[in-house]
Amino acid sequence: MNEYDSNRIYDLVSSIGFNKTDIKKEADCFILNTCHIREKATEKIYHEIGRIKKNFKNLKKPIVIVSGCVAQAESKEMIMREPYIDIVIGPQSYHKINDLILNYNNKNKINETEFDVENKFDYLQNVKKLKNKISSLLTIQEGCDKFCNFCVVPYTRGPEYSRPFKQIIDEAISLVKNGSKEIILLGQNVNAYNFSEKGKDYRLSSIIRELNKLNGLQRIRFTTSHPKDMTEDLINCYKDCKKLVPFLHLPIQSGSNKVLKLMNRKHDREYYLSVIEKLKSINKEIKISSDFILGYPGEKEEDFNETLDIIKRVGFVNSYSFIFSPRPGTPAAEKKLNDLSENKTKLKKLQDLLENLQLENNKKFYQENCEVLVENKVEGDEKYFGRTKFMNSVKFESANCKPGDLVNVKITSYNKNSLFGFHEKNKIEAA
Repeated sequence: MNEYDSNRIYDLVSSIGFNKTDIKKEADCFILNTCHIREKATEKIYHEIGRIKKNFKNLKKPIVIVSGCVAQAESKEMIMREPYIDIVIGPQSYHKINDLILNYNNKNKINETEFDVENKFDYLQNVKKLKNKISSLLTIQEGCDKFCNFCVVPYTRGPEYSRPFKQIIDEAISLVKNGSKEIILLGQNVNAYNFSEKGKDYRLSSIIRELNKLNGLQRIRFTTSHPKDMTEDLINCYKDCKKLVPFLHLPIQSGSNKVLKLMNRKHDREYYLSVIEKLKSINKEIKISSDFILGYPGEKEEDFNETLDIIKRVGFVNSYSFIFSPRPGTPAAEKKLNDLSENKTKLKKLQDLLENLQLENNKKFYQENCEVLVENKVEGDEKYFGRTKFMNSVKFESANCKPGDLVNVKITSYNKNSLFGFHEKNKIEAA
């Protein structure tokens, strides 16, 4: 979603004459778009601003803007701590960036952090997208009402908001017309999408089924999902919608019911496993990835072992795992932390297990033909890059393909992160 937001910010400022530059000393404006999920995100901003100050020590000062979730969470503190910052803009207010830049007078700092998400998307609807990728991002929902005790998103992105159904479909049609072959639907809780108009209710499944009809579109993905919102209508899309890829990122965070309750996740391991069972019963191909937080306050050895157990039972093909780090303002921030060295030992054990599963999954593609959507030619190399429908990265040789083609690639080697091979045959016909 940060990538989507950054692209849209550039679309906006381009309309008032700003262009990207790699020559930093020639820049009139720096925009730092930020995320508050990871630890030390704020400090990284100050370090980056320090580098900007050094570059412009004897030059005219550029406008410095901090946008995104860190700006939303720490706007007043940032302006007070670092006078070099001119403007802070929250993630639901960045559609106002042009007016803020044009009217900035170099005297008064600007703090624009209202939750104005509805007006944002209405405004962005009329802003031309300058760059489309083969695989394009499309935000359909923002914000979160789940209030997991470790998560800052409800405080930085606000309550759940679902964009109008027609607005989403119109943007998708525009993306496909401009060359996109894959659309990734985005949301903090993407499967919580819920929009009503003229007596009709639209869910994520409604969007997927409508996109499934688009000529020229080859693949549909969505992320990130909450287990509680994996409804029957959405699960059934994996049976009926051929363009919906058989891959789902479904964060569980912990395999322990005790820890899940402490996290306020609103689901238990039994419910999570029942969702996986339903998915696999209607689509034998489907593969699952997830997120895990280690060392959550109150986690014991037996809780950690339950996480290892659920990893083995599901067989996750690709997952993200982190040691718990408190986010200021969240309920978990004041909890007593577990021993760091113990957490590091747990993390290594868990990541070793996940990496072995990932390697075993990639091994299954060895000497097989894989359907790959070509994304780009590798710079400085006579090879191409693409992804399978299961999100495997593939680097391959080819004499007759181009970005946007759907091709069969014979896999000749692999590692835990990628597949490697060659393409000889003609491209697969577009759906």
